[in-house]
Amino acid sequence: MDTGVIGWGFYVPDEVRTNKDLEKIVDTSDEWITTRTGIKERRIAPPEMAVSDMGVKAAKKALKKAGLTPFDIDLIIVATITPDMFFPSTACFVQAKLKARNIACFDVSAACSGFIYALKVAKGLIESGSYRNALVIGAEKLTAITDWQDRNTCVLFGDGAGAVVLGPVKKGGIKSVYLGADGSKSELLNMPGGGSRNPATHETVNQGMHYVKMKGNELFKFAVRLMAESAYKALRKAGLDKTDIKYLIPHQANSRIIWATARKLDLEKKQIFVNIHKYGNMSSASCAVALCESLSSKGVKKGDNLLLVAFGGGLTWGASVIEVS
Repeated sequence: MDTGVIGWGFYVPDEVRTNKDLEKIVDTSDEWITTRTGIKERRIAPPEMAVSDMGVKAAKKALKKAGLTPFDIDLIIVATITPDMFFPSTACFVQAKLKARNIACFDVSAACSGFIYALKVAKGLIESGSYRNALVIGAEKLTAITDWQDRNTCVLFGDGAGAVVLGPVKKGGIKSVYLGADGSKSELLNMPGGGSRNPATHETVNQGMHYVKMKGNELFKFAVRLMAESAYKALRKAGLDKTDIKYLIPHQANSRIIWATARKLDLEKKQIFVNIHKYGNMSSASCAVALCESLSSKGVKKGDNLLLVAFGGGLTWGASVIEVS
């Protein structure tokens, strides 16, 4: 038996913050944001909503789609860089809120590549015989670590969660996963405050060290190359080529990165799944939500191959080929 996606669901908060709304906060414009990022709006979670809350909402939809209950789940993995708190893991909070059994729960921190990293871990644990059904969630509340005075970053991020249930399938499933990282480039995208290197103090707060920091121009160059290389490597591992792909589902970071990657892969526009205009960059939730939306679309059918690809802070990157079961 192979390991495949047997259920999926996503959640995004109700509040929509448009580019026009941001014009009232910082020196920017709808035209500037749209041209440079492709983003028109993003979702904002309310102050009382944590990442685990969004994750649970997505998970319940995924479980319903799979025809399972929380008691059928053996493993919960949450990919996030905005956990409810440093510890316990957000996965433990998800388990408690779902009233699932006392099963293994842990988080994966690989920034925007986190969901693909989590798929790889869950697939390996299922195929080792340790577990049967795993709940894998990509969830973020990036607006909680966004500097709303920084016009270069505040236009990019949004909140949301996507979840899949992985389990045994007779045919198809996750055909390959490729992962990579380069820790020497960590300064390109990070949040310097709050950890053991820069614990929270009045000084770190005053210096804005608890917000996302990004060197966008430098990151762009790496992103396009790494996304294309990862996609090719995942295809080779699956024994496929680009002509076998129904949709490329890229990390929704920036429309220019998405289309530059598509050109490097020589894919047609209709083969690229894009939702960045609606949600912005949701880090580890981006690929998760996009995968769920694609699986729910009328254009995807059993046997189609979907190619997920992402890059993120670390730097991390990864890609996965999933045949719709």
